[in-house]
Amino acid sequence: MVMRESGEMYLETIYILSQNSSTVRSIDVGAYMGYSKPSVSRAIGLLKTEGYIYTDEHGYLKLTALGEKNAKIIYERHTLLSQLFMNLGVDEETATKDACRIEHYISDKTFEAIKNHVRQYGSKQ
Repeated sequence: MVMRESGEMYLETIYILSQNSSTVRSIDVGAYMGYSKPSVSRAIGLLKTEGYIYTDEHGYLKLTALGEKNAKIIYERHTLLSQLFMNLGVDEETATKDACRIEHYISDKTFEAIKNHVRQYGSKQ
């Protein structure tokens, strides 16, 4: 199943929040993304239906194995592209925004080529 950009954004957000806390709630996702409660509720429902997340016995959001796999891919794209753009001289805010747009549309083949290039030639730290 091909996920839409908005679903990927929610997955990435849940993944990021779960790296800092074992308790992620819908309200946390909404606050992080700046979205309204109804928008978050709808998206969370869709992600549950599609098997990307579930709610534990305490009501916290958890990624399924499928959800975590997809979230890690999205997050890797975001971080690598952001860093690459900053290494090219783009300011952090622009680099992050551009990476966020591109991460959802770049093909696996192109991203792997970029990743291999960065591995081969390194990047500025």
